[in-house]
Amino acid sequence: MTKILEVYQKYQNTPVLQEHQLRVAAVAWQICDHFDLPIDKKAIIDACLVHDIGNILKFVADAPAEWFAPQGVDYWMSVKKQMAEQYQTTDEHELSLKIAKELGMSALVLDCIESIDFNKTVEVISRPQFEPRICDYADLRADPNGIVSMDQRLEEGNKRYKNRPDKWLTDDVRAKILDACYVNEREIFAHCGSLKPQDITDQTSAPIIAKLRSYEI
Repeated sequence: MTKILEVYQKYQNTPVLQEHQLRVAAVAWQICDHFDLPIDKKAIIDACLVHDIGNILKFVADAPAEWFAPQGVDYWMSVKKQMAEQYQTTDEHELSLKIAKELGMSALVLDCIESIDFNKTVEVISRPQFEPRICDYADLRADPNGIVSMDQRLEEGNKRYKNRPDKWLTDDVRAKILDACYVNEREIFAHCGSLKPQDITDQTSAPIIAKLRSYEI
C-alpha cells in the first residue's frame, strides 16, 4: 500500500491535478456514504484518486500560469515530453489507465477510470453498475478551482475547450451527452436519501480531502 500523495509525486502530477483528483474523490465519498444500494466504495475512491493521473499529457503551454506553479511551464512541458516517451502514448486517458495497471488496480477500478469521460456518459448511464456512474458524475462536480455545481463545471469545460478542435463536439452530440449527465445526476441522488447535489460543497469536502491526503492505495 502506498499513500496517494507519494503516488502523485512518483508520477509527477502537478499540484492542480492532485487537488482536482482529491476533490473528485471527496465528492464520490459523500455520495457513497449516503447511497442505499450495495457499491464498492474503495474501488470508487481509488478510481477517482487516479483518474487524471496521466493528464499532464493534455496540458498546453498557454494554460493558466497557476496550473504550472510553482515549477513553471517549461518544467512541466519537459515532464509531459518525458511521460509521453516513457509510456509511448500522447493520450492522457491511455496514460492514466497504464499507470493504474502499473499500480495494480482492480478490474473494477480500471473500468471506473475508463468511464470518467464526458464523451462516454451516454454509454455509462445505460449500464447497471453504479460505481462507474458515480465516478463519472463526481468528476463533473470539481473544476480546477473547487467543488461546483454540474452546470458550472459543464460551462467551465465548454469555455476551456471551445478553441480546441480535438476536444470540440457538434451541438447535437453535445446535447445528447448533456441530457445523459442530468439523467445520471437524478438517478444517483434518487438513491442518496436526504443528500442533494447542492449539499456537496467545498466546505463539506474539506475534512474528507484532509483524510484523503494520507489515503493508501
